[in-house]
This record gives sequence, structure tokens and C-alpha cells, in this order.
Amino acid sequence: MTHYFNSLAETMSADELKSHQNRRFLELLRWVLSRNDYYRNRFSALGLTQPDDFGTLEHLSELPTLCKEDFRQTYPLGMCCVDKEEIREMHMSSGSTGSPVVMPYHETDIDQWAECMARCYVMAGTVPGNPVQITPSFGLFNGGFGMYHGARKAGLFVIPTGSGNTERQVRLAKDFDTKILCGVVSYAIRILEVMRAMEIELPHLKIGIFGAESFSEGMRKRIESELGIESFDIYGMTETGGVGTLGMDCPCHAGIHVWEDHYLVEVLDPATGKPVPDGQQGEIVVTSLTRLALPVIRFRTGDLSKIVSREKCDCGRTHLRIAPIVGRTDDMLIVKGVNFFPKQVEHALLEIPGVLPHYQIVIEEIDGVRDVRINVEADETVTGYMVEKHLKERLGFSPKGDVFKPGELPRQEGKAQRVFYTTREQ
Repeated sequence: MTHYFNSLAETMSADELKSHQNRRFLELLRWVLSRNDYYRNRFSALGLTQPDDFGTLEHLSELPTLCKEDFRQTYPLGMCCVDKEEIREMHMSSGSTGSPVVMPYHETDIDQWAECMARCYVMAGTVPGNPVQITPSFGLFNGGFGMYHGARKAGLFVIPTGSGNTERQVRLAKDFDTKILCGVVSYAIRILEVMRAMEIELPHLKIGIFGAESFSEGMRKRIESELGIESFDIYGMTETGGVGTLGMDCPCHAGIHVWEDHYLVEVLDPATGKPVPDGQQGEIVVTSLTRLALPVIRFRTGDLSKIVSREKCDCGRTHLRIAPIVGRTDDMLIVKGVNFFPKQVEHALLEIPGVLPHYQIVIEEIDGVRDVRINVEADETVTGYMVEKHLKERLGFSPKGDVFKPGELPRQEGKAQRVFYTTREQ
């Protein structure tokens, strides 16, 4: 039986959805033009000063795009559309490559975030009172708070563990009969390892909701099989308002449903910025229709995906579906003339019987020449030759690398680091 948190919104017809989007789009334009100099200046440079100058959504592609650099240039609140006294919360990215990306929240934005997350929880099969263990940190990163706001909205029993101390995570999951585990997929692997070391089973754990890092279908199947759960790929980011704001896959697992009553999604060619046909891979570009404090208009996410379907899903939801994120425009690796993404390496490795879901991609630059080393954990039946041969078949080149015993590669308590860089001269 299909469950909805907001059945009217999640199953509205295509005509109703289009009418809603057009209305909210014009309201969004009126809002930003009346409240923010940065948007006014960007649009007036194109001769667009009134909402009526924009026409309808058919003219969306004529508007300029945003990127992370726009957030950094206006740090901390230069793109904010509400008075500082109206801000009730804020989250931000790490800022490891410049000023951090800041997302302020009006009270209505927090409620919108909670609504989107609650839809995701209910779509995964939760009911009020289910224990949900939230493993992302409760801090400037949005993950913990987003999972929390949505869980409260959906009426769940919140176990706010935050990150780290995996043995305690396992004990609490057992003591409180955790049904839903939220976090990054690599941490679910770590929890599984610690469960085995502690000789503890979690029979009540049935649902895993994972975001913040892309994962292959092989990784999904491995986790579902070994933890005994059904896993869901949740989507959202700081710039869209946080985890779950954009959507998640349903139990049909036929693509990620985008909450189109709150967000417009385009797929563009990363090089030209032009729209690509449905079914063709490109960069996800997002416009937020219902956020007040800092709405984004045509934000280039850097995420690569494609539109899978605009038809009604077997789950009954009518919102369009996109494929799981393949990677980012800025994380494609080029070695020996071959282009590939870390997710492709993961998928290929997990096809090898005996290989474990812990690996490193080490990009070595020697005298300006790039090479790659792929280290992986595996049982005693796996040899380096087997790994190299399989990766050559899948990726088109033969990487160097070593096979390690289980537990020998370093672990992270949160989001896993998969790619490492080294530089040296001979």
C-alpha cells in the first residue's frame, strides 16, 4: 500500500503542477526583485526589471544561471531576501575552496524543509512513532538538522546520535529498536563492521536513508543484503535548503522523485549551458519556488544526472524522476587519456567476488605526468591481477594498486574520502 505525507501535492496532475509552477515562479520573481539588490542588478543588466518582462516558465532558460561563486562573492548574506531579524536558522558548506556557502532560513523555510523531508520519510515506509537514528552531525552542515526537522514533522521517534562513536551508535540502535538509519552510505558500512565486531544484530532496522555522497547500485545491494534493509537515495544540498529538499527515490527505485511543487529542475550541457533532451546526461540546474530567505534561480549544482521519466510512477506520484547522481562536473578524473568518475570505479570493484566496499583512488603526479593507483580491501581469494584485469575491462586502462586485508585501510566516521592526490619529482 502506498503512503503519502501530502497526497494532494505528491499526486497532482501535470496541468495542476504546471499551473502551480507558473504562479509560484512569478511570485518568486516579484519577491527577489523587491527584496534583493544582487538579483535586481543581475536581471536589470538583461533589461528585465519587472516580473512581466519574464513571461512564463517557457522563458526560464533566458535568465542567467547562478553558481557557488555567486554565494561566495556575496558572503555572508548578500543574496538574502529577508531582514536579518527574520532569520531563524542558518547552515553552510565547509568553504574548503573559498568563502563558505551560507543558507539562511526564515521560519517558513524551515517548515518547507520539514515538509520535503517528511515526504521522503513517509515515502520510505515510515509511520508515526517509528524510531529514526540520525547519524549526521548537528552543526553547520545541514544533514542532522534536516533529518531532525523532517522526522518531527512526520511524527517519528528521534534518536539524535549525531556522528562518531560507532559502538555507541550500534548499542543505541539495539536498545531503542531503531527502524530507520539516516546518514551517508559509507558510514552504514562502518556500522556494519562494528556490529560484526560486537556480535550484535539489529533485527528492527528496516530502512536506510542515505545522502551527501553518490553510491553505485552495487554498493546499494551490498548494504541492503548485509544490513537487511531497504535503502533510499535522498537528494538535496546547502544551496537548495538542505537534505531532502529536492527529493528521493520511492520503493519502486525507478529514479529520484523531485518535489516539483517546490523546485524546478533543468538538465543542461555542462559545456554549452544549453538544455539536453530527456534521457541524456547533463548538469542539474535548480530553481527554488517556495523559499523566502534565499531562493535560488537557475543554480548550477555541478551534479550530473538525467531525466528518467515525466510520467506517473507506479507509486502514484506524478513528479518527474531523475537518475541517481553519477558524479560532479568537477570530480571527473582524467588519467592516461581516459575519463572516469569515482562511482564507476566503485561499481567495477564491487562486481569482483570477495572485494569489500573499502577502497582508495590515489592520483599520483610524477614530474607532471598523472597515474592512478587503486587500493582495495578484499578476502584472501582476490589477487591484484584479478582487480587490475577487471578494471581494465571496465575502465579501459590498467591501474596500479594493492589488495589489503579487511580492516587495513583507514576509516572515516562520516563521509568517506575516496580520492587522494600525491605529487612528487623523480
